[in-house]
Amino acid sequence: MRGSWRALLWIGLSELFALSLWFSASVIAPELMDIWNLKESSEAWLSAAVPIGFVIGALFSSYFGIADRFNPRAIFAISALLGSLLNGLLILADHALIGIFLRILTGATLAGVYPIAVKILSQWFPQKRGLAIGILIAALTLGSSLPHFVVMFFSSLNWRIVIICSSILSLLAAIMVQWILEDAPAESKKVPFSFKLIKKVVTNKPVMFANYGYFGHMWELYAMWTWLPTFLAASFKSYSPEVSDWVISLSSFLSIGIAGGMGSVLGGLISDKIGRSNLTIVSMSISAICSILIGFTYGGFIWLTFILSIIWGMSVIADSAQFSAAVSEVAEVEYVGTALTFQMCIGFLITIFSINLIPIIQRFVGWEWVFSLLAIGPILGIVAMLKFKRHEFRMEKQ
Repeated sequence: MRGSWRALLWIGLSELFALSLWFSASVIAPELMDIWNLKESSEAWLSAAVPIGFVIGALFSSYFGIADRFNPRAIFAISALLGSLLNGLLILADHALIGIFLRILTGATLAGVYPIAVKILSQWFPQKRGLAIGILIAALTLGSSLPHFVVMFFSSLNWRIVIICSSILSLLAAIMVQWILEDAPAESKKVPFSFKLIKKVVTNKPVMFANYGYFGHMWELYAMWTWLPTFLAASFKSYSPEVSDWVISLSSFLSIGIAGGMGSVLGGLISDKIGRSNLTIVSMSISAICSILIGFTYGGFIWLTFILSIIWGMSVIADSAQFSAAVSEVAEVEYVGTALTFQMCIGFLITIFSINLIPIIQRFVGWEWVFSLLAIGPILGIVAMLKFKRHEFRMEKQ
């Protein structure tokens, strides 16, 4: 479609900027915990606040079919603008309840960014959208890791710099989508509100098989993104107490942001050739193995832990775009936006549990074994995608 790659550039850049809001508070958690007098046991809830808000926002959006009833560019721009403002207010919060509430609201606004961006992209790329959505997820991954990048170079500055930078980036995202990005020529028609949209999603077996695969993937993804930096810090310091915080921040950024971005793009390229299900099955197999093995490197050679974290960072996200692409291809046009939002709503709900389970289980089994818990998700996801593969095979024969 004419202009599609230019649209991808602006959508991807906007996604990268807006998603910097996700971990903007997590990377400065020690400072916020000190200011708000939070205990270490509450740190997970600071990280989980955004997914909680995202689930609330996505549930609201999918229930009322917002993604299929209104202009998606307008939804994205308004959501990114509100997210920028709410995130910025965090610098004024002097109490944990206020801060966590603001993080929940910020998460709710991101429900109008991520799934909406996938829908806009699916309009611009009616075919061969695996690579396009892979690039979009790469932007999401880099955006999520941007706060690590800021901390890496500006750790000596006030924690408010991280918040201000991410808010400005989200504001820029709103401006780009509203005034630079154009509507797709093949924009889908707006549909009237109907509760039947959700029913159509859950009764579509291929859509739900792709959803089940996504749910297993999400059990692992955000818990890994949240706790891998903490694991790397503990492991590197255990091996050599002299390891600098800069090395730990760089390792986290490379493992999550750079490796994840590369994995997303490669996953998109490969999936368009070998099929959605095959790519997701291979990717989840690798990430499950990594989640089991990385604990055995704890306190060992830094280079070994780092290499495994890079492989994990690439494989854990390489399949993410393909679940969305699969749903956008097998769902009817009239409810594809609702289907994508519903998928992400349940997926991010699952992340709340896995994010909070990791520190609890870690106290009992240590860093050596705790990440093995995350392997459960991709293993179940593989089962679901094997069933989706049968659907792909039947579609190819027709």
